[in-house]
Amino acid sequence: MSEKIFNMYELEAIERLADIVKEKELDEITLIDGGKRITVKGKKRLPPPPMGEGCPPRLGAVPQRADEPAAPKEKTAPGNIVKAPLVGTYYAAPSPDKPPFVTVGQQVKKGDVVMIIESMKLMNEVQSDFDGTVSEILVKNGEAVEYDQPIMVIDS
Repeated sequence: MSEKIFNMYELEAIERLADIVKEKELDEITLIDGGKRITVKGKKRLPPPPMGEGCPPRLGAVPQRADEPAAPKEKTAPGNIVKAPLVGTYYAAPSPDKPPFVTVGQQVKKGDVVMIIESMKLMNEVQSDFDGTVSEILVKNGEAVEYDQPIMVIDS
């Protein structure tokens, strides 16, 4: 017959150790009490990527095989391109109950606020660098944008 190794108090302590490992996202924790040693291991995590390998691919990006042709470049209309100055969320209006800063067909002048990019809970007004007419808005309100991503086209 098997011997009872742990009593109820010890099982509760083991469960608490497991909770600590999970809460703190630890790899493992070991408790030594006299001649008893208990090790609780967490979920196995992937090692960090090696340094110097360049930037990791974007989330959801599929690596391109060497024998595949390159994907076509992003198409944009001719004109002056207003690009995202930082990574964040694009907002067309100052608040949900207000009209958008600009609409397609609207005239803008250099220095006019044309959008807001929210980044790290800060609302950053983005001004036009061009005079002209907004011919195309390339992203939707509330959409995540990357640094230097084309947002809108302004024709001179």
